[in-house]
Amino acid sequence: MKHLLAVMTLALTLLAAPAFAHDADGKWEGMIDTPMGAIPVGFTFTTDGAALTGTSLGPDGGAIPIKNGKVEGNKISFTVDLDFGGMAISLNYVGTAASDRIAFSGDFMGMPFEFTVTKAK
Repeated sequence: MKHLLAVMTLALTLLAAPAFAHDADGKWEGMIDTPMGAIPVGFTFTTDGAALTGTSLGPDGGAIPIKNGKVEGNKISFTVDLDFGGMAISLNYVGTAASDRIAFSGDFMGMPFEFTVTKAK
């Protein structure tokens, strides 16, 4: 009986793991604190199995498509390519999704940063 209970618990855990990825679906908003002040950030995500697609809020307020989006359990990762006056910059993001927030870390030209976004209402 204990063996059956352990197997059932493991099976339910493995079946529930993909559900964490769906927590990333939707619109997310937050701020990144910088030496020059807070900068608004926003994302819209859709998950499909291990694939993550969507957009990021651009510096001009427009939507920029995310690239190379991946989902592994409650972890998400993607890249956003920006163009600053002809200078191309790729921002790599790694996040941990929960039901109402995603904690991100990233790197901007060798400078790491962290921020949290919450689900938009």
